[in-house]
Amino acid sequence: MLKGIRSRLILYITIVLLLIVLLLEGVFIVAVHYFYLGSAMETLSSRATTSATFFNKYLEGYSINERARYILENLSPEESSKVEVLNTAGNVIINSFGFSSSELIETPDVKSALAGGKGSYQSLTPVNGERIMAVSIPLKESGMNIGVLRYSISAEPLYHVILKIVLNAVWVGLLVILFGFVLSLLIAKRIVGPIQQLTSVAKEMATGNFAAKAAKQHDDEIGTLAVTLNYMSEEILKSEKIKYDFISSVTHELRTPLTSIKGWGETLLMGDLSDKKETLQGLEVMTGETDRLIGLVEDLLDFSKFQAGEITVELQPYDLRGLLEDLLLQFRYRGQTKQIRLYADIPDQPLPVDGDFNRLKQVFVNLLDNAFKFTPAEGAVRIKAISQDALIVITVSDNGEGIESADLDKLGTKFFKGKSRQSGSGLGLAICKEIIGLHGGSLRIESEFTKGTSVIVELPRYQV
Repeated sequence: MLKGIRSRLILYITIVLLLIVLLLEGVFIVAVHYFYLGSAMETLSSRATTSATFFNKYLEGYSINERARYILENLSPEESSKVEVLNTAGNVIINSFGFSSSELIETPDVKSALAGGKGSYQSLTPVNGERIMAVSIPLKESGMNIGVLRYSISAEPLYHVILKIVLNAVWVGLLVILFGFVLSLLIAKRIVGPIQQLTSVAKEMATGNFAAKAAKQHDDEIGTLAVTLNYMSEEILKSEKIKYDFISSVTHELRTPLTSIKGWGETLLMGDLSDKKETLQGLEVMTGETDRLIGLVEDLLDFSKFQAGEITVELQPYDLRGLLEDLLLQFRYRGQTKQIRLYADIPDQPLPVDGDFNRLKQVFVNLLDNAFKFTPAEGAVRIKAISQDALIVITVSDNGEGIESADLDKLGTKFFKGKSRQSGSGLGLAICKEIIGLHGGSLRIESEFTKGTSVIVELPRYQV
């Protein structure tokens, strides 16, 4: 069983060449056969017809025996054909060798001539030791058949020539097949070689060596595959780097609050619990750091669901204004503590959506939290809602540090945090995009470096 592409390619090319050579050889042999035998038969027929016409015209009134004697006496010395004169019974009266016999000839050409027409005959198998070609023409007297003039030659020399040509053609065909086989080896090597190289590179990548690169040898489909394979390895390397950066970032995010909690815990255990101010300060720090840990763990849990495709939403209609107003109250205090102004532009008319309240709250809390996180003191955060015919558009914008254009397209992908040194797992926006997508909406980010960022959320308007 041929399992390799190389073996199958060689076999198929050889079979195709063999079929083509056999077809051409067959056509050539048939053409040679008809050319030589047809030309000989045509020449023989022309000579027999000319002689019979002459003798019928100028030997009018002569008996068949007299005509036979005249024909024999006037044969050309260069005549190579065997000439015979037969009577109406098919017996030979005389032949060109001067012999007279009562030999009976019943070949198809003689029968046709006796019936009044010209007959031809070619034996495909030897008759009396040789294959012959014969043409018979009736000899007539006053419109009546009185005998037959028969020209015949041996076809053996022609068959020998044809056989020699056929053997030469067979040798040429074998050389063509051999040349085609060698050519198929070269073609198979040229095609399979790059594939084997790609296979080797793919195996290297399978073992984790993503630095292995495939060489683009030709500008064809295999070359395109090599480029694609290299691109895939580069993307995997980038993804691996982002993943390792994420692990490092998460480790740092976990270590920082845990260190604070442990430090204050030890301080409280070893300190004077009667110092109410210090105790409350320690508990406040520990509570805040615990909240950070809870948020990080929730992000990780949501991300695991996101990866498994298990994030679900329970949709029900409600007015989005209530959620936005609650968030304004929640973040106004944070704005005061960080000296960041919070502005809101929310219309008086309802903002009906068909959504999951808790999941949408998670999205907007994350967006506002990011806005406050990346906005410096004395900065501003704005939340704006617009009700359109088919969409509810909510924009959360800030005048913070902004995002570089090189990072803007990657923002919102898993593990990506950009170049900011602010705390965070880099999962929040990816999860937000997934949640908004489950609501049939979209989330996009517009930003200008050092000038600020706007996150635009579009949700389908619920038709009341």
